[in-house]
Amino acid sequence: MEHDMAVVAGSDWVIDLGPGGGDRGGRIVAAGPPGEVARATEGRTAPYLSTALRLP
Repeated sequence: MEHDMAVVAGSDWVIDLGPGGGDRGGRIVAAGPPGEVARATEGRTAPYLSTALRLP
């Protein structure tokens, strides 16, 4: 598990588990290249990852 979005943004493949943490998580809400996961709407990673990737 990685929380440094610079590291995540430089990854080949990202798996976002959620939709929340703890008891509210545990299933895959997005998976794919960082740019694809940054556009996902269900998880909590996308806003942070899109900022790290400097996406509009």
